[in-house]
Order: sequence, then structure tokens, then C-alpha cells
Amino acid sequence: MNTERHFIEPLDMLFLRGNKLFGDPGSFGESLVPPWPSVAAGALRSALLVHKDIDPALFAKGKIADSELGTPERPGAFALTAFQLARRHRLDAGDSEHVEPLYAPPADLVVYARSGGAPHIRMLRPRRLHDGIHCSQATPLLAVLAEDKRGKPEHGLWLTAAGWERYLAGEAIDPCKHLVSGACLWHVETRVGVGLDPAKRRAADGQLFSAQAVALRKAEHGGDGDRGFDVGFFAETTGARLPKSLTLRLGGDGRGALSRRVKLRVPEPDYNALVRDRRCRLILTAPGIFARGWLPTGITGTGRDLRFDLHGVRGRLTCAAVSRAEVVSGFDVAKGGPKPAQRAAPTGSVYWIECLEATAETLRSLAAHGLWSVPVENAARRAEGFNRITLAAC
Repeated sequence: MNTERHFIEPLDMLFLRGNKLFGDPGSFGESLVPPWPSVAAGALRSALLVHKDIDPALFAKGKIADSELGTPERPGAFALTAFQLARRHRLDAGDSEHVEPLYAPPADLVVYARSGGAPHIRMLRPRRLHDGIHCSQATPLLAVLAEDKRGKPEHGLWLTAAGWERYLAGEAIDPCKHLVSGACLWHVETRVGVGLDPAKRRAADGQLFSAQAVALRKAEHGGDGDRGFDVGFFAETTGARLPKSLTLRLGGDGRGALSRRVKLRVPEPDYNALVRDRRCRLILTAPGIFARGWLPTGITGTGRDLRFDLHGVRGRLTCAAVSRAEVVSGFDVAKGGPKPAQRAAPTGSVYWIECLEATAETLRSLAAHGLWSVPVENAARRAEGFNRITLAAC
């Protein structure tokens, strides 16, 4: 299957409203960085429609079918398989540049702030509780952070590509080299919006609201020596051949962005080592929409006897680190209304799989297909980039 990678560079401030309803008088439109993968998938699909000279109105009504895009009801082969925050380094040699994906720390990685020093990184480890300790744990083991001192986790940090590669290998992460602060990547401004009355062609009465505008960093902003970097998004797609360059309408108000095809190396785990160790961690790289709530697709069983079986990979779920559920919705342009709100396991959720039965090929297949059954439960959400995963050493 043809895989392409793209760097999406905003040309303006973005309104990434996180699929949250707002617009009532006095409401506040909070932005989400990075946005849901469906934001990028929709922008790329729309731009590809225009590039193919397909009438969007006829396509929305299902009167035109495309081999790559399909129809709104039956998506074609095109799918978003990865979507991350990224930065493009400008190197010294002329026009040479390098795109680096950035990753939010997974749920089993905790970063502590230290006054006057570098952050301190600790990992949650699966542990069996003492017989005298009882709790509502849903798995045989509990993800425990063993600390002799109390600490307050630090948020707003991102793993570099090198740090993510070490995380996948189960190696130590250097906070000085492998972490970057979100304050160095973007800043947020509050903008006032006014609702419009299309019938009267004037401002609507009582429709004053506030919204967050996101300004991603540009190299011209300085602060990184003489080289600098531009912040944008990394998107990986399959099933369609996109032009080398596309102009996108991204986020709320259709702000401009430029998508360019790039060549970059995405960190991967050592699949052969996972097969030898017969255990691994399964990490969500996109929100997971599962029939059983926080339990991923492929899990069977009840109580604490939970088995995983999907795309030729089998094992036993022994532990999980899952943060509070998110709600995913969005706007269906074809139908002209909001999509159903669905609860989702958040990006960065971690599942420990023991007694692993797999080959390197089946592990690669699982990572490529994501946590979707065959046939796919929700083809539209699959094409939008949900339920995507990577694997890591324990």
C-alpha cells in the first residue's frame, strides 16, 4: 500500500476548537493542540477532491464515487495513519531542511519539575499488589509509580524523535536532550468573535463570544541559535497519491495551510526483540474509539482474564495506564450537521501485553492496520486516523 508523509505548515493563526460546541453568548472556544486527526484527514480529503476536479456538492450527495476517496457513506482506500505535532529544522546548507515528529509523553511516563534543575523522568511499572491491599483494578497488575518523595508532574512537554525512539526501546530518556516545552512550539491568543445573521447581512444580536487562536512558532521568531525551526504537523497517509504540494483549509474559519510531501524516518520498535521477549507495550498514538470503553479492540474475556487477539497477534492483557476518557465529535460537512459524540480512550494510553504470540510480520501488520477489526466497525473513523497504535518494549 502506498504510504506518503507530509509536513503541514500553517500560513496563519489556527482555530483548533477540539470539536466542542460553542457560539452561545459569552461562550469560550478552547483550542486543542494538536487537534483530532479527523481535522487533518478532512482537510486533506477536501483538497484532494478539488485537485481531482470533483464537484464537492455532488460528492457530498453520494452522486460521485472516487476509487481513492470513495463516497461519504463508504470511504475509499485513502486513510490517515499518523498525525503528530512536528517541527521543521532549517539546516545550515542552503535550502536543506529536516522534519522531526514530536510526541506527547505516554501515560506511563511521568515528568517531575525540579526547582533550578532539569526535569526528572520516572516510569510507571506493572506491579502485583499485596494481598492486604484491595482496589477496583480491572487488570491482574497495577501500573505503579514507586516514589520515596511526593512530586508534582510537569505538563506541556513533548518528546523529540530521538526521545520517542528511546522510549519505544525501553531505554532511559535524557530530559535535557529529549524533551521540548510546548511554550517553545506555540502560543495562544484570545480573540473576540461576532455571530453573523446571513438573512440580514449584519452582526447577530447577542452573539459575542471568545475563541482561542493558536500561533505556531516560525523560525523567524528566533530562540534557537542561528538555525531555528518551523512548527507544524506531520501527517502520514495511505491509499491515495497526493500532489507534492497542496493548499489546505485547516481548522475553524478555514485558515490556510500548506501541505508538502517530505521524506523522513519515523521511529519504530525492534519487532524481532518483542517477539523474543514475548511481551510488549501497546501505545495509542491517536484517540481510541472502542466498543468496550477503555478496552481496545481485540480484547476478549471478563474480569481480570483479558485476552488480546487481533491481526494474528495474541497475548494476555495484564496492565493498563489509561487517562480520563475524551469525547470525540466533529462536523459532518456532507450531512451538514455534527457527528455523533463518542467516548474515546485518549492518545498515549498504554496497555501491557504478556505471553505474546506473534511474528515480526504480524506485529508490523497490527501497527499498520491499527485497532480495527475485519470488516471495519467504522470505516469513516478509520479513514480519519483514529485507533492508531505503536508497539514498545517493556
